[in-house]
Amino acid sequence: MSDIIKLLPDAVANQIAAGEVIQRPASAVKELLENAIDAGADTISLIIKDAGKALIQVVDNGFGMSETDARLSFERHATSKIKSAEDLFNLDTKGFRGEALASIAAIAQVELKTRVEGNDLGTQIIIEGSQVKEQELCSCAKGTSFSIKNLFFNVPARRNFLKSNPVEIKHIIEEFQRVAMVHADISFSMYNNGNEVFNLNKGSFRQRIIGIFGEKTNQKLVPVEENTDIVSIDGFVGKPEFAKKTRGEQYFFVNDRFIKNSYLNHAVNNAFDQLLSKDQHPSYFLKLKIDPVKIDINIHPTKTEIKFEDERSIYAIIRTAVKQALGKHNIAPTLDFEQESTFNVPLMRSTDSIKAPTIKVNKDYNPFETKTVSPGSRTSSDWNKDKKSKENWDSLYSDFEKDTNDILEHQIENEENQQVISPDWNAEETPVYEKADKQTLIQLHTKFILAQLKSGSLIIDQERAHTRILFETYIQNFANGQGVTQQLLFPETIDFTTADAELINELQVEIKQLGFDFEKMGKSSFVVSGVPVELKEQNVKKIIEGLLEQFKMNESELKLKRHENLAISMARSASIKSGKKLSYEEMKVLVDELFSCEMPYSLPNGKPTTITLNLEDLNQQFDY
Repeated sequence: MSDIIKLLPDAVANQIAAGEVIQRPASAVKELLENAIDAGADTISLIIKDAGKALIQVVDNGFGMSETDARLSFERHATSKIKSAEDLFNLDTKGFRGEALASIAAIAQVELKTRVEGNDLGTQIIIEGSQVKEQELCSCAKGTSFSIKNLFFNVPARRNFLKSNPVEIKHIIEEFQRVAMVHADISFSMYNNGNEVFNLNKGSFRQRIIGIFGEKTNQKLVPVEENTDIVSIDGFVGKPEFAKKTRGEQYFFVNDRFIKNSYLNHAVNNAFDQLLSKDQHPSYFLKLKIDPVKIDINIHPTKTEIKFEDERSIYAIIRTAVKQALGKHNIAPTLDFEQESTFNVPLMRSTDSIKAPTIKVNKDYNPFETKTVSPGSRTSSDWNKDKKSKENWDSLYSDFEKDTNDILEHQIENEENQQVISPDWNAEETPVYEKADKQTLIQLHTKFILAQLKSGSLIIDQERAHTRILFETYIQNFANGQGVTQQLLFPETIDFTTADAELINELQVEIKQLGFDFEKMGKSSFVVSGVPVELKEQNVKKIIEGLLEQFKMNESELKLKRHENLAISMARSASIKSGKKLSYEEMKVLVDELFSCEMPYSLPNGKPTTITLNLEDLNQQFDY
């Protein structure tokens, strides 16, 4: 048998490695930003076009590279960060594997311009699919400019699996925020299709958080600080009243590197115990400083997962630090150790004499003695009360016969009425539902609607039912190209985070088709002058924020088309919620509209809107 094992060509090996390191445009953004930080830059710019599919460019003013280093940087496992295996356990840089640039060059058209301070000319290198097309001297600024064009141009299958532009730009913004947030000593800027998204100046960690998430974030932050031999914690947590149903604003940084860790996330959630409901998630921005020897970051290609030497102790310290921070700011309930006032003893002067306490005792008291009152001890008021009681005694039975007759007549009427409305248990249907149609729809626990059927009963979830109705309404609006808009008497200005504002920009055509009428004002504010007619009495800001939260959540949970995602997100945000009391007329309209839908029995995710209880099943439960 001939030999069948062969070494892969470098280009193929690089494409395979790229599948692990570069999963989407945001992955390339992360690698380039981290390289710029490792290069000692204090000003970094990110330029994006077509959600990173057409262009990703990172420009920094760092050290730059020589001509030899620039060419060698595209080779696999070529790095300046480590020299021996021992260096892996004492890392203070972002990158160290030397795979990022080689992987990017294998699946894109790359242009690199770099110059070291002191040199008159820099180096320009153009690579396509791991093949060097051009290398020459050029005139450029100090630092490095790295451009990625036509990502996945030679791997069409990977390019076809990319999500829509709003989703991909959302991931890019998330990676930008993770890198920029923890490096507040570096100026960052980001541009998307020529529009400025971020312009972050140098400042403190708190200022950087506010710069990313908006001015209103300042009032939400509670400082957290704890220093121990195991770990040092510095950062902020969000107040409970600002918790969200999505996990968006949750950031752990270990030695200035963003990580994901469900175990440590549980520590923060545990600190918020009894302050949040189960479907709410607190915001936190926590920086952890740990001895590099006690962690291992070389366990995942994207370096977002870390192994800790003493994870349990870190869990306890984080939980205690957050809980203590909430207690200091009177957010979490704290124990009151104040003294009981009855134990307070007044201060004595040196001239005061000490007196022994005295106890007064009634020597004549006998607990077994029956107390009798002599006539001489009675007061005049007691005699007056007795006199009035005797005067009123004669009138006690004056109307006895008349009152007794009235009570008997009233009791007979009640018995006759009970006989009229009492159901005939032997009949097929009770007279109650024949005479009073309103009683055929009953609201249970302000959450369900009970309706009678000939074969049993139907239980309807009011929130899911309304969600189904609105979903089909919005799908129809997309089909028609425009929803019905109700103009607001007073237009409302709403501020969003930069990321949400960018998402609205990407989705503005579809959002307007739902029935909204709005215009952008400033960097991240919008003026809403019209809403869908079915939402005219609801809080506009909450509806739009809920729409964006649901849209982002559905992208990860449900595999829906863009229109369907927006329709179900809007429906969930605007639907009536459990706990709302409905009148009979509201219940009847809701039930009628539900069964006018094309698919009334379930939501797009398959969860049921109704449950049927058959009469036969009920009879069996009662052993009939």
